[in-house]
Amino acid sequence: MTKLILDSLASQLEASLAMLRQCIAACPPDRFDDKIGNDSFRQVAYHTLFFFDFYLAPSESAFQLRDLHKKGGDERGADLSPGLSKEDALALIPLCREQIAITLNAETTESLAGPTGFSRRKTARLELHIYNIRHTQHHVGQLSAFLRKLQVNGDAIPWIGAGWK
Repeated sequence: MTKLILDSLASQLEASLAMLRQCIAACPPDRFDDKIGNDSFRQVAYHTLFFFDFYLAPSESAFQLRDLHKKGGDERGADLSPGLSKEDALALIPLCREQIAITLNAETTESLAGPTGFSRRKTARLELHIYNIRHTQHHVGQLSAFLRKLQVNGDAIPWIGAGWK
């Protein structure tokens, strides 16, 4: 059963990350700093990538800022991070994809049932992975709605049901 759960998590984490990549790639460079609600496209994209990567770490204390995080800003602080350029955001995506495999290969039935290791999330680790998918898809919805209003990439960002596309 654990293999089924881990395979399903991998598939859905990859699908949500692939949809985020589509949004970032589809955004015209001259619109990357346009506002979506209170933040810019750039900031929403980076925030989503930062926390996607953050919640894949074994714990809050084990998380290591990557060079691209240092460039984009630490999203855990109270101050708004500047975010990354479109090119840097796209460069962070393969690193996050690699982290999916690293993280899920280390998970066991016991670790999935255990605590998250994150002070913000007082649930089982399995639920943290589901939360990570939901958080990513929430922001993919924001970004794709923005792009739809611009009429970029047809009517919408294509839905990816499972796996990396």
